[in-house]
Amino acid sequence: MPKVLISDKLSDAAVQIFRDRGIEVDFEPDLGKDKDKLAEVIGQYDGLAIRSATKVTPTILKNATNLKVIGRAGIGTDNIDKEAASKKGVIVMNTPFGNMITTAEHAIAMMFAVARQIPEASESTHAGKWEKSKFMGTELTGKTLGVIGAGNIGGIVCDRARGLKMKVLAYDPFLGEEKADKMGVEKVELDDLIQRADFITLHVPKTEQTANMITAERIAMMKPGVRIINCARGGLVDEAALAEALKSGHVAGAAFDVFAEEPAKENALFNLPNVVVTPHLGAATTEAQENVALQVAEQMANYLLTGAVENALNMPSVTAEEAKVMGPWVKLAGHLGSFTGQMTDEPIKAINILYDGVVSEMNLDALNCGVVAGIMKRANPDVNMVSAPVIAKERGIQISTTNQDQSGAFEGYIKVTVVTDKRERSVAGTVFSDGKPRFIQIKGINIDAEIGANMLYTTNEDVPGIIGLLGNTMGKNGVNIANFTLGRAAVGGEAIALLYVDNPIPGDVLNTLEGTGQFTQVKPLEFDVA
Repeated sequence: MPKVLISDKLSDAAVQIFRDRGIEVDFEPDLGKDKDKLAEVIGQYDGLAIRSATKVTPTILKNATNLKVIGRAGIGTDNIDKEAASKKGVIVMNTPFGNMITTAEHAIAMMFAVARQIPEASESTHAGKWEKSKFMGTELTGKTLGVIGAGNIGGIVCDRARGLKMKVLAYDPFLGEEKADKMGVEKVELDDLIQRADFITLHVPKTEQTANMITAERIAMMKPGVRIINCARGGLVDEAALAEALKSGHVAGAAFDVFAEEPAKENALFNLPNVVVTPHLGAATTEAQENVALQVAEQMANYLLTGAVENALNMPSVTAEEAKVMGPWVKLAGHLGSFTGQMTDEPIKAINILYDGVVSEMNLDALNCGVVAGIMKRANPDVNMVSAPVIAKERGIQISTTNQDQSGAFEGYIKVTVVTDKRERSVAGTVFSDGKPRFIQIKGINIDAEIGANMLYTTNEDVPGIIGLLGNTMGKNGVNIANFTLGRAAVGGEAIALLYVDNPIPGDVLNTLEGTGQFTQVKPLEFDVA
């Protein structure tokens, strides 16, 4: 009989789900706070169900000799070392859709609160002051709301804001014009949104691209009297710069549920007039907590009893029988998606996937998920193989699949083509007999490239000296090349190079290559090869 440990607070109904399914369960809601005790007992369990208090570290995983699945009741998995879990062979699941409405509603509530200065007015009235003239607010009706990130939660905010008769601007690299029209929002670039909005609300994950995306410079570009709401992730806004703008009056108000450092005991935004702050309550409703608890219990029970995988962050949704055969192909699908995702900056309209030969007879739904997840991870690291197609559909991205009998020298291959308003970009790959994925074609140019964690992609006119230029530049800067692959369309035509290097390439090396004038493109790439 499988045995599950619940080390954070989950509802009684979730505990009962495990028991009703014949799974032994220990409910220890405070154990997650005692990492030493957790490490001591974790070896007894097949499953671990948690919220955010439990930290699943390499030490915990080292002792988890029987652990097969970790279930996070909620979307964020920063408290789980996913790389260590993958190496240990432990599946990590989350519940990405259980608290979307709750978080969106909190953002709307915070917008009302800052527009009408409700917390300050409440405190004043409790004190018996009756300062009616002091708290002059502003209506939301007719105002322009800028929504940064129009995915699951941001999309709900857009819908609610339109119901409030607000004009909605949306910035999202993956939002197409057709989808924006259906949502009733105006798709704009970020700086355009920054300059036009009366209220700005953020609904993006924290990534290298989004960290401190609201800088002092962007705050200065905003309309005088703007109000800013952040119920997404801490660190998206330069909090010190925002505090100065609030003090000067350029920004009329702010409402923050999340902070760069949490728990937030001190912060530049604290104790400023017309700043509403809450302690990361975005998902804190009875309904949301119940939803994610029940969802994680069902998912874990299904996996432990039947092998079904749902909402996994580090494994495709395939049966146990399929996994052995499909594993390398799923990894390849992710690499192909990641390549096109890293190479594409403009909104994606369509993803076309061709399956040739033996791979065409496999579970194409799971492979499609691998491709789409690879593409979407650049914008949202929390995306998984189940949620990725849903997100793509919500953003109006068309996904098409073609399968065909073996048509060339390879036993089978996958080709991914991404379509935008400006261009089409394609890459193909296969799995060799050693089980290792390889790139075999980029932009129609045949190659044979091993895939590494850190790579460099360049394009140039086919002229002598490029190999030497790349090799010498890497050598002079201490960048070791593990593998070097070349290809060209025709003599004197377009040529490409794909270098697999031992470590990330420093920015000054990339600048040096670009400064030679020999390359039309110099692009560093990263792949999850764990």
